[in-house]
Amino acid sequence: MTFELTMLALSIFLGFIQIVLASHAASLQRGYRWTASARDEALPPLTGVAGRLARALANFNETFPFFAAVVLAAHLVGVHDWRTHWGAALYFFARLAYLPLYAFGVPLIRSLTWNVAVAGIALLLWAMVLP
Repeated sequence: MTFELTMLALSIFLGFIQIVLASHAASLQRGYRWTASARDEALPPLTGVAGRLARALANFNETFPFFAAVVLAAHLVGVHDWRTHWGAALYFFARLAYLPLYAFGVPLIRSLTWNVAVAGIALLLWAMVLP
């Protein structure tokens, strides 16, 4: 398996971890009876760590499809160079750092970390467009 596909697999695992953390935090805030319900009633937004974990998951869900698509496209056409290597590494490790930064409410550095992840996607895209 290539390094880029390894980073993709680790990113999938990271996404799964974020789903588990966000759902458990929401259940702790709203109760497990709510978790087991149909959730038909309107509730106020989650607050504190639960809200931040939910927003971090939503943010991951916004960037991950782009990352996955460009990693898979690069793999399909056989583009593997320093840009794909660093792009995949930057995305995964920045997203890994982003989660606790967001959960603990760290400003500015969290935003910088998000930009590093997006730069990783940009590097991968660059490698695809200009091989």
